[in-house]
Amino acid sequence: MPHSRKVVVVSQHYPPDHSTTAAIMSAIAERIAQEADVMVVSGMPGSARALAPGRPVVVEIRNWLPGKAALIKRALAEALFTGRIFIALLSRLQHGDVALTVTAPFALPYAVAAAARLKGAKSALILHDLFPDVLVMAGLLRPSSLVARAMRAINALMFRALNIVIVIGRDAEKLLLRYGGMTQDKIRFIPNWATLPPGSRPVSPDNPFRKAIAARFVVGLSGNLGFTHDPEIVFNAARLLRDERDIHFLLSGWGMGFARLKDMQAEARLANVTLVDRVADGELDALLSSADVWLIPYRKDVAGVSVPSRFYNLLAAGRPVILVSEPEAEAALTVSENRLGWVVTPGRPDQLADAIRLASRSQDTAMAERAVATARTFSSERALASYAALVAELLTNRDVERTA
Repeated sequence: MPHSRKVVVVSQHYPPDHSTTAAIMSAIAERIAQEADVMVVSGMPGSARALAPGRPVVVEIRNWLPGKAALIKRALAEALFTGRIFIALLSRLQHGDVALTVTAPFALPYAVAAAARLKGAKSALILHDLFPDVLVMAGLLRPSSLVARAMRAINALMFRALNIVIVIGRDAEKLLLRYGGMTQDKIRFIPNWATLPPGSRPVSPDNPFRKAIAARFVVGLSGNLGFTHDPEIVFNAARLLRDERDIHFLLSGWGMGFARLKDMQAEARLANVTLVDRVADGELDALLSSADVWLIPYRKDVAGVSVPSRFYNLLAAGRPVILVSEPEAEAALTVSENRLGWVVTPGRPDQLADAIRLASRSQDTAMAERAVATARTFSSERALASYAALVAELLTNRDVERTA
């Protein structure tokens, strides 16, 4: 591949940020840098790094990061960051380069696609969340609102400009193809991966997160509970199961949804619920080993809109999963195809309680082995090799089709 061409990875989140997006984008950039020149344009303070042999050079763009609950401030900060990224790319992208970005913040891909188009570069988007569908799913926008219609119109222009859209779930293709600017040859499926090493982890009474729990069966919840998640279905299921003393809920995490769980528990004081704040990365393995089954509670209409990154680590820990989701969503398909747990209708705490009862009585001891085996198929090596191959194709192929 010509030395003069480079790959520009654009991400608001990058180490030293500890988010999942930062870890994924860093891993992709480092892998591609083994075969091509890579520049990372980051919005994370402290991320800037000089060029070293075989490593990406990281350019830091000034950014303001208000808390996720401060919606107006967050929207303003993301708009400012997107504008700065657009200006930065106009001066850094060259003809034949490849720009690779992600949907965080949601407006970032618009700036990247536009700058790449203006500079004669190619562009690829990693679609973690589909907007405005995520906001509609969360109840923040009406499907037919002026804002939603405007976002879809801008999406159509962006998808037409992009060379490649990388989806992390098979369920996204149907929604993407509704846009006139999208064709099947632009869509590539590269799932995310487990960050924990897959392996059997027996349930131990000495586990630090389980020691104080007397119940035989522990139901876990972990991770960021954002707009797309439903904390109330979890708490209402716990309320329905409060008299079943052999079942206990261990709920850990952060975000708006976890704050809601804290409020509900402060009022109800359920004896079968234990709340644990976000754990350090070094404690994640112990936390995921502490429960017998793990919950992922989505609101309705998640299919094609979002894929839970935490899902792969739960499988790597050798635990079955109870997923609140439509059956055609990516994670639900993986659960059903590999017999890894249960899928529950969104908004039905009674069904969730029934699934937890079934899980507590399950005699399928091979489910843990299937979970670990499935996690191994979602390896970082396989995914990162796919990213490297895709970028090599874009760098070397002058005829990658761009719909006018």
